[in-house]
Amino acid sequence: MKYDFDTIVNRRGTDSSKWDVGENELPMWVADMDFQTAPEIREALAERLAHGVFGYTDVSDRWREAYAGWWQRRHGLAMDRDALVFCTGVIPAISSTVRKLTTPNENVILQTPVYNIFFNCIRNNGCRALESPLVYDGRAYTMDLARLEQDMADPQTTLMLLCNPHNPVGKIWDRETLAEVGRLAKKYHVTVIADEIHCDITAPGREYVPFASVSEECREVSITCIAPTKAFNLAGLQTAAVYVPNPVLRHKIRRALNTDEVAEPNAFATTAAITAFEKGEAWLDELREYIFYNSRIVINKLNEALPQVRVTESEATYLLWIDVSAIPGDSREIAGKLRKMTGLFVSDGVQYGTGGEHHLRMNIACPRAVCEDGTERLVRGLSMLMKAANEPATT
Repeated sequence: MKYDFDTIVNRRGTDSSKWDVGENELPMWVADMDFQTAPEIREALAERLAHGVFGYTDVSDRWREAYAGWWQRRHGLAMDRDALVFCTGVIPAISSTVRKLTTPNENVILQTPVYNIFFNCIRNNGCRALESPLVYDGRAYTMDLARLEQDMADPQTTLMLLCNPHNPVGKIWDRETLAEVGRLAKKYHVTVIADEIHCDITAPGREYVPFASVSEECREVSITCIAPTKAFNLAGLQTAAVYVPNPVLRHKIRRALNTDEVAEPNAFATTAAITAFEKGEAWLDELREYIFYNSRIVINKLNEALPQVRVTESEATYLLWIDVSAIPGDSREIAGKLRKMTGLFVSDGVQYGTGGEHHLRMNIACPRAVCEDGTERLVRGLSMLMKAANEPATT
């Protein structure tokens, strides 16, 4: 490999949300990576730093060209550059959109289990999170389109939050499914906010389908949130974009983001995004290979030691979704015991809503040695819990 993903970078003492843990604890929970970002991006940021003046920053045409070029090359979506709006993050964009396009007590659809912060975006803005659960057959997930239609048909339903690819289950939604979502949304006058932040972290050889690219119906009802932050580990730089092809919706979203003061970049935000999309392709492709190999380490070890524990075959993201239903207790209890017994800190599935009660989410975007350490802790801890569950009760 040209790029180095094996070096362990000490993140303790850097005000890292992820690494604010005990000395012997290993955090594999929140979705940021333990890799340094691409050297091309670091060089561009160093050059910007050397300039030494960090005044107010505009969004340039080059920023729009970088986004449009990337989505055309990588994802086959021809973007109208004028339909791109800068935002400091995907979550601020979602919250602003919910505020702008709803009135209190309306429904916003979520397909659970799903990223937990979505619930905050909805409830903090006075709306109801309407869970439209995915269907799980013990191995993979599909949409319950009949249930989705029922939920969209509710006159109180205004918005749907589509996670594409889906966090935490790692599902890449196919073109036919997305087309049906668009058709239903158009029929029932529901706007679809598509969170596509994980779209560039797909398994080697796999490609995601942008919701807005599927049909005219999808295009007209969509507000797509995108960013280089997951793929290039740039979340702390607060750089994202919203793509809104429908000019009426776009005007509303521009007003929402400006009203909430989340539409202006800091001095490093656009530099990082432009460089990622112009020069980061080779680094990203190697990263995807590396993450996929990490996933095989965890899956193979679990299959060998604990075949009762299943990992959903992930098509995207650097997150593993682990079915621990063979172990008594809900995932919150199991995650707590794992952390206490082994120091491994993973996310419990309870927080992701209906369908997450018996799953754990594990972040494997880390150097190989860290992944192997986390895998050993996971297997050891779950084995202890499994053994305890199978021991006969004493009187």
